[in-house]
Amino acid sequence: MTVAPPVGSTTTPAPALPLSGLLALCTAAFTAVMTELLPAGLLPRMAADLSVSEGRVGFLVTGYALASFLAAIPLTAALRGLPRRPVLIGALVGFACCNAVTALSSAYALTFVARLAAGVMGGLMWAMLVGYAARMVPAERRGRAIAIVLAGIALALSLGVPAGTALADALGWRTVFALLTVIALLLVGWVRWRVPGFPGEAAGARVPLHRVAALPGIATVLSVTLLLLLGHQVMYTYVAPFAEHVGFGHTGLVLLVFGAATVVGIWITGILVDTHLRRMLLTALATIACALLALGLYASSPAVLLVSVVLWGAAFGGAPTLIQTALVDASGPVNADVATSLQTTVYNAGIAAGSLTGGLVLEGAGAGALSWTALPLIAAALTVVAAGHRRAFPVRRPAVSRPKTAVTANGPRS
Repeated sequence: MTVAPPVGSTTTPAPALPLSGLLALCTAAFTAVMTELLPAGLLPRMAADLSVSEGRVGFLVTGYALASFLAAIPLTAALRGLPRRPVLIGALVGFACCNAVTALSSAYALTFVARLAAGVMGGLMWAMLVGYAARMVPAERRGRAIAIVLAGIALALSLGVPAGTALADALGWRTVFALLTVIALLLVGWVRWRVPGFPGEAAGARVPLHRVAALPGIATVLSVTLLLLLGHQVMYTYVAPFAEHVGFGHTGLVLLVFGAATVVGIWITGILVDTHLRRMLLTALATIACALLALGLYASSPAVLLVSVVLWGAAFGGAPTLIQTALVDASGPVNADVATSLQTTVYNAGIAAGSLTGGLVLEGAGAGALSWTALPLIAAALTVVAAGHRRAFPVRRPAVSRPKTAVTANGPRS
C-alpha cells in the first residue's frame, strides 16, 4: 500500500551538484594560479637560462599581474555578447600557447611578452569562473559551487607551487611549463565535454558596466575585497623577514602551514556558505584580526606563531568564496561576469598596494610593524561587513529568499 505525501509537502531531493563540470573549472583556477606564481619559485633557474637577473625574472610575475589588472574589465565587457563556453575555451587555449612559448623561449623579451599575454588570459578567466559556477547550480547551492571552483587557488598555493618547484629541481623549469601547457589542452576537452554552454548577453539586455557597479551592495563588497587584500598582502608578502625578525628561521614551514590551513578553510566554507554567509565572513575577518594581534604581541613564541598562522590561513582560505558569493548575490548570476571583472581588478590592486605598503613599512619601521599595519585594515573590513547588513551582507541572503525585483539594462523591473 502506497501512502501519498501530504498536500503541499516536497519530496523531490535537491539536485546533485554538476561535480565534473565544477571540478573542470576548479582545475582551470588551479592552472591560472600556477601559471601566475610559478616563476617566483624558479627565480635562480630561469635567471640563469634567460641570462638575466633574478629581479628581472620576478618582473615576469609583476607583468602577468599588471596585464590581468588592465585587461579584466575591458575584455570582459567586449566579450559579454559571445557564448560563454567558447570564450572559456579560448582563454584555456591562450594559456596553453603562452606556457608553451615560455617553455621554449630562450629570450627574455619573448618570455615577457608571453607572460603579458598569459596575464590577459588570466584576467578574462577570473572574471568568468565564479559567474559560470553560479549559473550551473540552483541559487541555494551557489556558495558551495563557488567554493569548489575556488578550491583550485588553495590547491595551487599549498600543493601545486611546491610540487612544481620540486619537479623543476628534478627535470628543469621548462618541463613544468610544458606540463602546464598539456594540462590546459586537456582542460579544453574536459570543458567541452562536461561544462554546459551558456549564451552571451543580448545587446539590448546587457546592463551597462557603470550600472552593474552601482547596483546596491556592489561597492560595499568591493571595498571589503580591497581592505582584505591590502591587509593580507602587507603581512603575507613579507612572511620571511617577519619570521626572521621573531627568531623563527623556518619560513618554508610557515608557508606550508598557511597553505594547508587555507584548504581546511575552503572545505569548511563550502559546507556552510549557503546558510551562514554573513556569520562566517564576520568570523573569518575577526579570526584574521585576532591572529594578527597575536603575531604582533607574542610571535616570538614558535607555538603562538604557528597557531596564529593556522588561524590566519583557515580564515583567509574561506574569505574569497564568501566575498565572491556575496558579490554574485548582489549582482545576480547574469551580471556576475562583469561584477567579477570589477572584483578581479580590485583584487589585483589590493595585492599590488598591499605589497608596496608592506615593503615601505619593512624598510621604514621594520618587520615588527607589519602586523600592526595589517591589523587596522582587517578591522576596517570587519566594520564594513558588520555595517553592510542590508544590501551587501544581509542576514538573509537574497539568493535564498529570491527577491521580487530584478535589474535589467533599462533599470529595475518588478
